Amino acid sequence: MLARVWSASLVGIDAVKVGVEIDVSGGLPGITVVGLPDAAVQESRERVRAALKNAGYAFPMRKVVINLTPADLRKEGPSFDLPISVGILAASEQVSAERLEEFLFLGEVSLDGSLRAIAGVLPIAATAQQLGISTLVVPADNAQEAAVVKGLKVYGFKHLADVADFLNNPAAYAPTQLDPREELLHQQRSYLDLKDVKGQAHARRALEIAAAGGHNLIFVGPPGSGKTMLARRLPGILPPLTFEEALEVTQIHSVAGLLKERGRLVGTRPFRSPHHSASGPSLVGGGSFPRPGEISLAHRGVLFLDELTEFKRDVLEFLRQPLEDGQVTISRTRQSVMFPAQFMLVASTNPCPCGYFGDTMQPCTCSPRQREQYWAKLSGPLMDRIDLQVAVNRLKPEEITRQPQGEASSTVRDRVQTARALAQQRFQAEPSVRCNAEMQSRHLRQWCRLDETSQTLLEAAIRKLGLSARATDRILKVSRTIADLAGEEQIQSQHVAEAIQYRTIDRMA
Repeated sequence: MLARVWSASLVGIDAVKVGVEIDVSGGLPGITVVGLPDAAVQESRERVRAALKNAGYAFPMRKVVINLTPADLRKEGPSFDLPISVGILAASEQVSAERLEEFLFLGEVSLDGSLRAIAGVLPIAATAQQLGISTLVVPADNAQEAAVVKGLKVYGFKHLADVADFLNNPAAYAPTQLDPREELLHQQRSYLDLKDVKGQAHARRALEIAAAGGHNLIFVGPPGSGKTMLARRLPGILPPLTFEEALEVTQIHSVAGLLKERGRLVGTRPFRSPHHSASGPSLVGGGSFPRPGEISLAHRGVLFLDELTEFKRDVLEFLRQPLEDGQVTISRTRQSVMFPAQFMLVASTNPCPCGYFGDTMQPCTCSPRQREQYWAKLSGPLMDRIDLQVAVNRLKPEEITRQPQGEASSTVRDRVQTARALAQQRFQAEPSVRCNAEMQSRHLRQWCRLDETSQTLLEAAIRKLGLSARATDRILKVSRTIADLAGEEQIQSQHVAEAIQYRTIDRMA
């Protein structure tokens, strides 16, 4: 007898509908899996055989052929265990096959018949309606994750026997219920607070501008000046995730298998901080079957690269295209996948190998040649893509002991949200642009017009600092954000002057 069950496979964060066809016929007993399965899918033969027997069902002692369609799509992972099990039960007439066309099955099956959670359920659930599916059957541990998607019936089960009973009597079971917006609203925010930072008014101001405009930022300063402390407090002054943004972030974390660590819905902005020994594929994503890297896991959040000059130069060059496009495309022989990567890059570095160049309390021991080689690790095109370059000096002893607490993150966040609201109102005709850092050339011409004084000031800075056209655009974007924070409709000369001040590395050069 022939039975067909629906499942799905992931290509990047996009879902592709997969048909699981089971044919039980005469011949020598055995199981054959065709349709370009990987090793994990091939191994499902033994898992399914043991699971059905241990769950109390008869495994057909006949020839069983399992075909996964479309045949030219590579199938990977253990998520096909459940649809294969259901298909065999239906083909051997142990469960009802009347309504199988309505369901999509996902899940790994243990040898005792229990169902185990898998990665990547949410992206499949998010596109289920486009695939023509109204009902999803998943392991119980994945049910809350899939129920985030509205308009989709989700049933979660702990054992294969429960799934069989559901197929024979679906009216006896109720779908999983979840209000995702309430879930997002009640997520606790446990960010580090800016009030713990003493002094550093210039760096705090730069952090606020970066948050208000979504700008990339680098801190340059000696050891102990507070660069890392400042960077780790950036998420606390960013606006909270909207439901749509949270859904995007959660889908990426679901594909990467990180939702077990983050809960049902990622309600806080990601903060990723890879070690400087990270490779290029770990940063941008990759592998034989591409998986998201750190820049995609930081989508809608912050990617923090501490000790930037310790990263390999070729690894840093991987960042150039994603910083410009907001996405990364990974091409392989069999397929090409795209992962979103709209993140804020925040970096920190010492000004020289010894770390004390320009420090007022400890002399630098590096030669000019050593400093030149040190900065040569960072390419000009990469630094052009960093909007704010900020020098951070060490606090004096009396500032450390007597300086009062700084402004709290909640107060700064209110100003940031006000500035972002102005930007979103400005770009309401273009939903793809969410903040000033994402403006293109046509937006600059429309929203970043300068008066004669500001124009003269910017031209002088271009000549003196040798700024590229891209760096000039960054200054205009930062000027627009500073004006938004000030509540000004037009960019003034003082806004441009402040933006130019945040080109520390260009001035050093």
